[in-house]
Amino acid sequence: MQFPYFSKNGEILPIAQANIPLASIEYSYGFGVYETLKVRNGIIYFVAQHVQRLFTSAQIIGLSHHFTKALVTEYILALVKQLESSHASYNIKMLLIGGSEPQLCIMALAPYFPDRKLYSEGVKTISVHYERLFPKAKTLNMLASYLAYKQAKELGCYEALLINRSGNILEGTRSNFFAIKGNVLLTSPAEDVLEGVTRQTVISVAQKFGFIIHETAISLVQVAEYDGAFLTSTSSKIVPIKQIDDYVLQVPEKLRELMKAYDAFLKESNGIFSA
Repeated sequence: MQFPYFSKNGEILPIAQANIPLASIEYSYGFGVYETLKVRNGIIYFVAQHVQRLFTSAQIIGLSHHFTKALVTEYILALVKQLESSHASYNIKMLLIGGSEPQLCIMALAPYFPDRKLYSEGVKTISVHYERLFPKAKTLNMLASYLAYKQAKELGCYEALLINRSGNILEGTRSNFFAIKGNVLLTSPAEDVLEGVTRQTVISVAQKFGFIIHETAISLVQVAEYDGAFLTSTSSKIVPIKQIDDYVLQVPEKLRELMKAYDAFLKESNGIFSA
């Protein structure tokens, strides 16, 4: 899927002009942050939260820039308006590169829609021992995560789960992780992971649905003791897990009900979220 335009520092340009100089040491060394949000049927989901996280990521790694949240939001809306006649559903990627002249590029990407059967059957995952540098920042330092995800795909799995030195499940390479036990949802402490916008909204919906949220260490070797587990991300929403390495998990009815509740929330939210 080809999108004809992108935004560079707020200017709408032909996609053919989307490039980064090879001499950019900031890009070569990964001194940048990014963010992905989704547009579905013309609705831009959770712009304020994604823009905030972009700014938080930049602050964590010391990336100074002159952009404001209002400006970035304006840039997103302008690009979506430019594209609205040709595409209704897609993802938007914001790429902020540091340096003496910081550059913010905003582009449209083809949407990712998981196979529908994965939502009913669950997905297979593997575990990989790795802890991200600056876990709360969405940086360009993604090589280890990329290799872990590549390994998962080569093994016919949906995702790789990152395990820390204590043997606890932190998150996926591109998702957040939850375990479920009765009416309790367990997830890694926010300070130890990249706190996804979908993670935040799922927690809010789950609490209204009657779940208790525990941010705690989740041991890989104890995962079989839980009723089930699932992943959250911008593109895939909530995806049940049916296997982690050799651990086989069920998809409990409470999880299926939560998935329905979250879908209903997305339809009613009109792209706005207030915690």
